[in-house]
Amino acid sequence: PMVATSMAFYAIPLVSVMYAGRIGDLELAGATLGNSWATVTGIALMTGLSGSLETLCGQGYGAQVYRMLGVYLQASIITSALFSVLVSLLWLYTEPLLIFLHQDPEVSRMAAVFLRYTIPAQFAFGFIQCILRFLQTQSVVMPLVAFSLLPLVFHVGITHASVHYLGLGFAGPAMSTSLSLWLSFIMLASYVMLSTRFKQTWGGFSTEAFQYVLPGLKLAVPSAMMVCFEYWAFEILVLLAGLMPDSQMSTSIIAMW
Repeated sequence: PMVATSMAFYAIPLVSVMYAGRIGDLELAGATLGNSWATVTGIALMTGLSGSLETLCGQGYGAQVYRMLGVYLQASIITSALFSVLVSLLWLYTEPLLIFLHQDPEVSRMAAVFLRYTIPAQFAFGFIQCILRFLQTQSVVMPLVAFSLLPLVFHVGITHASVHYLGLGFAGPAMSTSLSLWLSFIMLASYVMLSTRFKQTWGGFSTEAFQYVLPGLKLAVPSAMMVCFEYWAFEILVLLAGLMPDSQMSTSIIAMW
């Protein structure tokens, strides 16, 4: 179930890149470079930061201090939101940063446009990762499959419509990524708050969560560093591909691989 869940969330931005490629070669190169830049600076970071919940929620569940799981979840979501703001500011300067890294100016410009419309997805992805860890530590996995596959199916339809019928152009696939990830988050959050299965581990919103933001960072930051290094080892190939003569083609091929 967790493999299916991970593949579904990975497929959502991939589908957007594929539909961007239907518009043109430049759009494909821009979307792939933008997606890789998003993975390096955002997705890897959010995945790593949520890793602290595996330890905190695991300990709380094992010690039968069930109420603390909800508190840890809220603290982690606050952390993800704060870092997402910083990542969003970084994404606003994507074009000059990529040009500084000697990427093709036109491809960098398209990547910047793609990321600008993907900023809302950054927040949703971070929140989703937190809820995933919260549910995994309680051995709740099958609902995760449903709440990841359903948005994926929705995503294919809305992305197809945005490119071929709604006239949104290159911005359409990026906007649909944000819409689909927020849909998945809303579904997961509603499930946690409304299901009686979590009446012990989710006690509602509490200001107590702010007390555990800084302590949680002691686990979240090292976890984020480990995950980022793993992602960067592969995504750096995309930046290197941008240094090749036919950068539009090489960037698209390496990034899709």
